[in-house]
Amino acid sequence: MSAGRRGLMAAVVVGIVVSAGVGFVVADPFGAEAKGTPAQSAAPTGLAQVTKGALSARTLENGTLGYAGDYQVVNKASGTVTKLPAVGQVVVQGRTLYRVDGKPVVLLYGAVPIYRDLSWGMEGADVRQLNAALVALGHAAKDEIDPDSTYFGRQTYYAVKELQEAAGLSETGTLTLGHVVFVPAKKIRVTKVIAVHGGMTTAGSVVVRTSSTRREVSVMLNAGQQSQVAVGDRVTISLPTGKSTPGVVSSVGKVATKADNSTTIDVRIRPLRPKATGRLDQAPVQVSIVSDTVKDVLAVPVNALLALAGGGYAVEVVEPGGEHRLIPIKTGLFDDSAGKVEVSGNGLAAGQNIVVPAT
Repeated sequence: MSAGRRGLMAAVVVGIVVSAGVGFVVADPFGAEAKGTPAQSAAPTGLAQVTKGALSARTLENGTLGYAGDYQVVNKASGTVTKLPAVGQVVVQGRTLYRVDGKPVVLLYGAVPIYRDLSWGMEGADVRQLNAALVALGHAAKDEIDPDSTYFGRQTYYAVKELQEAAGLSETGTLTLGHVVFVPAKKIRVTKVIAVHGGMTTAGSVVVRTSSTRREVSVMLNAGQQSQVAVGDRVTISLPTGKSTPGVVSSVGKVATKADNSTTIDVRIRPLRPKATGRLDQAPVQVSIVSDTVKDVLAVPVNALLALAGGGYAVEVVEPGGEHRLIPIKTGLFDDSAGKVEVSGNGLAAGQNIVVPAT
């Protein structure tokens, strides 16, 4: 556990002087057994047990549940917008996203935006993603077109004609600029419609904004806590419905953003059960991020800790015969969600009764 985390947790218990309603003065807080004279108090107490098992350190943060990615679809055709998708509509690769002058503009998967007509004999990264899309859509087999090929050959020509036929375009075998758009997601969800139905559009204008259909939670984490969170950390997402679902940290930002009086980094979380998150978009959620885990350790409730006069901590154990004694302990990992802390000390064992403040 990081020094920052230990310092934060120590601050939680530093003010706990007496949890059991009795106080002790200890000359040797880490001897075989702490001795002292109890100062009686009328504060009510209860009993808890020393347990053994796993504990997890957690960071509780506010987050926003939505969809991953933000893609602007840039139009390459000029004319009148005759059909647009609706907000929330999902469009898959190979389908028409919108129409200009009645002609379909087809969605294809790729990170390189289309910037030229693609025809037989051409080469480039845009040709490679076209070949991959044609194979993925079933317009050619892998033994006909290598999805990684950067060359527009005979088989690409025939596959483009099949794509055009399926879309309702003229079967020329040449992919004309303005008839397709490449977006880095095979399935997109429309988040905002910018163009106007019946309005004029020109090459270079943004028609719609989209996201992927992959569920994601974003958290703006205080930059000072960056070292406490890592890719792969498990989290629990508390949904607006009152239910919770597991997730995992997929990315931790390296560039801090300053807003108002705080500096934050962007942390992204992938829900492990996407369907459990429903369809809410931009919904507020709470995220409990597991930043560290220990197994097979002894643990006690945090409020069982007694701050000793000579420094350190102890717990008050109640023996089977009713005798009370202090056992000096060393603290380890704090589990905020469970309200427990890892402890170790001579004479401490799982199952022992310890004194805690009454609830």
